[in-house]
Amino acid sequence: MLDIIKAILFGIVEGITEWLPISSTGHMILLNEFVKLDVSPEFWEMFLVVIQLGAILAVVVLFWNKLFPFRFKEKPVIQKDIFSMWFKIVAACIPAAVVGIFFDEKFEELFYNPVSVAIALIVFGIAFLMIENRNKSLKPRINSLSEITYTSAMIIGLFQLIAAVFPGTSRSGATIIGGLLIGVSRTVAAEFTFFMAIPVMLGASLLKILKFGFAFSGTEMRILLAGMIVAFLVSVFVIRCLMGYIKKHDFKVFGWYRIVLGILVLAYFYVIK
Repeated sequence: MLDIIKAILFGIVEGITEWLPISSTGHMILLNEFVKLDVSPEFWEMFLVVIQLGAILAVVVLFWNKLFPFRFKEKPVIQKDIFSMWFKIVAACIPAAVVGIFFDEKFEELFYNPVSVAIALIVFGIAFLMIENRNKSLKPRINSLSEITYTSAMIIGLFQLIAAVFPGTSRSGATIIGGLLIGVSRTVAAEFTFFMAIPVMLGASLLKILKFGFAFSGTEMRILLAGMIVAFLVSVFVIRCLMGYIKKHDFKVFGWYRIVLGILVLAYFYVIK
């Protein structure tokens, strides 16, 4: 029962941090320093990734009309713009997918630690502040998903690659920064980031489950399901709030949060601990 409660806590953190540009993996690694699940290292490695499927399901539910290209009214209708968007998303995900398949374990060994997370939090926090200051007097040139070209999608995908290598960067944070740099509006950058997460996390979760195997114990299955369900419920709330927030505000608050958190993490591991 205690591990179920801990899994719920991890689900809450995942649901909040997956969509805010503050790094879900980074927060999960940091939370694990203080609230450890009584599970094997192999299960924890898998849990850290697969719990994100609950958060991803929230995107599918909330944005179904923008994601599903088929409509069934008097006769079936195919929305070509949605198909086109999916091709762009797949193209944008290729760099991170290739690196994840061949180098995932090496990057985990090198960078999945609190100090690397703290540095990435600070660096990309500063990046948010600088880019938002630069964009203050600029109007976005891409204001809808249909205006995103294959070139723009690939540029955003390369920023996602940075997040795939360095935990603490934040996949959503890196891709939003990439979008803002090339003139994508905040709302469109956030939506495209959400949609890119679907194939990325489905693929990453499948790889982790195949590596772990399907021989879950009853306790392991309950822990995983508890985390995923809570992550889904919290994600629905957070996504709705975030989309409302960025219509009127910029991302600076998340930049400052990242910088402060990164400094606190470095202080804890170098001074206090």
